[in-house]
Amino acid sequence: MNSAKYINASGEPFSVNLLQYFISNIQFATTEGKQYIVPQDSCYFLVQQDDSASQYCTVPVPAGNYASVSFIIGIDSLRCTSKIGQRKGVLDPSLTDMYWGWNSGYIFLKLEGTSSVLPEDAAGLHKFRYHVGGFGGYNVTTINNIKTVQLQFLKNEMLNVVNGRKATIEINADILKLFSGQAKLRIAEHAAVMFDPFSTTIADNYAQMFSAAAIKK
Repeated sequence: MNSAKYINASGEPFSVNLLQYFISNIQFATTEGKQYIVPQDSCYFLVQQDDSASQYCTVPVPAGNYASVSFIIGIDSLRCTSKIGQRKGVLDPSLTDMYWGWNSGYIFLKLEGTSSVLPEDAAGLHKFRYHVGGFGGYNVTTINNIKTVQLQFLKNEMLNVVNGRKATIEINADILKLFSGQAKLRIAEHAAVMFDPFSTTIADNYAQMFSAAAIKK
């Protein structure tokens, strides 16, 4: 990722040093319209672009023909407000850098990089960073950046799950869509975004960056 270079929709060159995000609450819909909800304890994943193993998410799915899949980018409010002891694995706040201790909430997506459109910092770098989270708040309403993604499979590539066999869905994430999904994001104007109103624009954009590429049987 350190050597990957891009140009966003505003014509700004940038490089990505870090990209990671949570996927959770996975559901499948059959060709007949029936819903299958993956059990809660089996559907929380932290995808990291510098860790190829994290990019393979295995979930139990009963036999059937499936037309679509949906998932949340982030962590649902129920798990965000559950007792710390109930948050295991990638959700353990003590084992991840995707949690705001000061804000008691998960960072749903973290993107960090550099762009020549920004001035140099003390280290001579041109850094930008986007740490997006917010589940709606405990007792008062706050920013809610929980986003649901729904992907339809191609008619000639429905997901056919057979007992005792694995099927693989390939899902692509286009980082450029984060800068132009619903609205253009200019790095020069927004070099650092965390828990502030503009984070909702970034969340709207990253909800558009996923697509189902292929199904392997």
